[in-house]
Order: sequence, then structure tokens, then C-alpha cells
Amino acid sequence: MTAWGVLFLAGLLEIVWSLALDRADGLTRPGWAAFGMVTATASLLLLSFSLREIPLGTAYAVWVAIGTVGVATVGMVALDEPATLARLAAISLIVVGVVGLHATET
Repeated sequence: MTAWGVLFLAGLLEIVWSLALDRADGLTRPGWAAFGMVTATASLLLLSFSLREIPLGTAYAVWVAIGTVGVATVGMVALDEPATLARLAAISLIVVGVVGLHATET
């Protein structure tokens, strides 16, 4: 798997652990809390591995953006969070920023 594939997987795990910790209900549900912590650790390890080939600033921005956009999207689609024009525009700006960062990397 390429460094970019590893980074993408790390970003997807960022979404998973965030949702798991939400389900952990303030860490009162130990199974969900443990699952969240394990997937967070795996996400960090994969991010670290991707840094062998991808510059830190780019890798971190992509990792956080995948998590941010993914969790916000899941929240709007599956958790009845508001999908306002302002929220969608803000998510779009995150995507544009990360694409711009990647496009200008040397």
C-alpha cells in the first residue's frame, strides 16, 4: 500500500474512533471507549507510517480533514445534525484548503 493509501486509511479510522467515542457516552460505556481508543491508536500509527513519504504539514492536514469532513458528514446524514448551507460551505472550504495545500507542495 502506498503512503497515500495508508494516510487515507488513517483518516478513515479518525472517523471511526470519533464516532466510537461519541457512542462511549462520556466513557461510561467501556466497550465503545476501548474500541475508540484502539482505533485512535491505529490511526496515529498509520499517520506516522505515512510520514515516511509525505511531508508532515500535508499529511496532518489531510488526516485531520478526512476526519473532520467525514465526522461532520456522518453527523448530518446519520445523526440528524443540521445540514445548513453554512455548514456545507465550511466543509467545502476545508476540502479546498487541503487540495490547495497538496497541489502546492514541493
